[in-house]
Amino acid sequence: MKPYLISLGAGLLVGIVYHLLGVRSPAPPVIALVGLMGILLGEQAVPVARSLLERSQISASTHD
Repeated sequence: MKPYLISLGAGLLVGIVYHLLGVRSPAPPVIALVGLMGILLGEQAVPVARSLLERSQISASTHD
């Protein structure tokens, strides 16, 4: 968790400096970032769903 907070803090600091210098950020538009977030969530959804399915199958087989 600590590396994520450091990364967020560094990003905020750079954003403030960019604003104070009047420089436009080279970051992609917000719509691209939302799409990237969707990709990351989709990557995580498959292992989570697989784990839930395996857990439900195990619990169903133990009830028989």
